[in-house]
Amino acid sequence: MSDKAFLLRLIGEGEHQQQDFKYKITDACKLAKSVSAFANTDGGRLLIGVRDDGFMSGVRSEEEIYMMRSAAGDYCRPAADIDFATLSVEGRTVVIATVPESKGKPVRALCDDGRWRAYIRVADENIVASPVHLRIWRDELSDKGQLVSIGDDESRVMQVLEGGGGLTLHQVVRRSGVRRPQVVVILARLIRFGLASCRLDGQRFLFFNT
Repeated sequence: MSDKAFLLRLIGEGEHQQQDFKYKITDACKLAKSVSAFANTDGGRLLIGVRDDGFMSGVRSEEEIYMMRSAAGDYCRPAADIDFATLSVEGRTVVIATVPESKGKPVRALCDDGRWRAYIRVADENIVASPVHLRIWRDELSDKGQLVSIGDDESRVMQVLEGGGGLTLHQVVRRSGVRRPQVVVILARLIRFGLASCRLDGQRFLFFNT
């Protein structure tokens, strides 16, 4: 398959869970968010030099390429493992940045306000990870096996989830009467063991009984 045919096939897929288009790179912080989201979810690739409508604008300066590498190394913590491939099609250069799923989540991105945040990829959006996601990743890195012990707090959390419909973290805390840090721990463990689930609704995460 020629470079042109390969690139057109990728562009034809559009933006999705594992693919994002970047018209040009003017802000390493914004690029780092996409890198973080891919690394914390299922991996993915950035087509840099491609507009949202699929038009190949190309990467036009060495500065943009440098900024891409900087986003992966200096603007992500830990530094993201990222592979760059350059394709030249019809006189335009498009960079494909492939980001594998990280084995050491979370990968955090440096934001404009100076804070480090972890992102996840949901459909074609980069969303700030919830405290429950952060706890799940922390538990997954633990060498010790964990069991779900059903005490009073766990029972109250599970009971409010059984009410039907999804609840935000704040709603679970308020309705269960359990302290927020403990609710985060409980939800993380319930999700890991398939007893609860988390879905994005607009810009908020909802938690469900399964």
